[in-house]
Amino acid sequence: MNLISLLITAFWFGLPFSPSAEKETILLADPTIFYHDNVYYLYGTSGKDSNQGFEVYFSKNLKSWKKSTLNDGFALKKGEAYGDNGFWAPQVFEYGGEFYMAYTANEHIAIATSDSPLGPFTQREIKDLKAPVKQIDPYVFIDTDGRKYMYHVRLTEGNRLYVAELKDDFSGIKEETLTYCFHAEAPWENTQNVDWTVSEGPAIIKHKGLYYFIYSANDFRNPDYAVGYAVSESPMGPWKKSPTSPIFDKGDAGINGSGHGDYFVDAKGKLRYVLHTHNSDEEVSPRKTALIELEFKSNGKEADVLEVKQGSFKFLEVD
Repeated sequence: MNLISLLITAFWFGLPFSPSAEKETILLADPTIFYHDNVYYLYGTSGKDSNQGFEVYFSKNLKSWKKSTLNDGFALKKGEAYGDNGFWAPQVFEYGGEFYMAYTANEHIAIATSDSPLGPFTQREIKDLKAPVKQIDPYVFIDTDGRKYMYHVRLTEGNRLYVAELKDDFSGIKEETLTYCFHAEAPWENTQNVDWTVSEGPAIIKHKGLYYFIYSANDFRNPDYAVGYAVSESPMGPWKKSPTSPIFDKGDAGINGSGHGDYFVDAKGKLRYVLHTHNSDEEVSPRKTALIELEFKSNGKEADVLEVKQGSFKFLEVD
């Protein structure tokens, strides 16, 4: 970004400008990037502020990031929507000219709205999406036929992945549609051989009429936390896990604990995936935010293979 663009961006959002400021790696876990009107908005689970809400950063080019100064830097702030602790794994999307944030708090799922991607995201009625068990990591997918689905994790006999159709107003799921998807069973998904296995961080891509279910497996504190995917002909499954999984792990990143993110399409039409890693190979937190590029490759079979472009891994930095 050149000097003029930086000045314009700083003026636009009312931010202080310092052309010589040293860049630091952004420390958000479970990240998501929402692209709207030529601006990228980044949200995630904050380190020390995970009990306060969700911070928001923005960028014009995915290289130079600024933290918003609106609402104390939070897109969603405790007290203005459901939850008083454990604000995890947000997802932001637009529908009907309004911006929505699906997120976890108090190990329950809630959805808030705003008239801006910067927030504040609030609820007219402060409430969660009712469920008989604890549930986390929501991902809202709106299919090409207009049907709305919520993929999420239910904490029952492990972190298990489920899907259900959403009501048209996003007020809850259609309970009769709740369907189990899958859980961690493969060796790479449970490298510590624990009884309570973990599969989480769902994100759904529709490609050539098929549904690609990206997820992460192993406990996030495990160095082997990694990203895989499954494929289905229907948004409700059944799902066939890819034999090429994991498609991204600590060996690819060069640092432990790589996983749990979200995909987006950038300004050039490239498929990107934002994720987190451990802070270092010695410390898990605060986790670092990074970006990779995804590609679909034909292998002569029915379903294209989802791969990570080699050499595309990079940490995101704030000015």
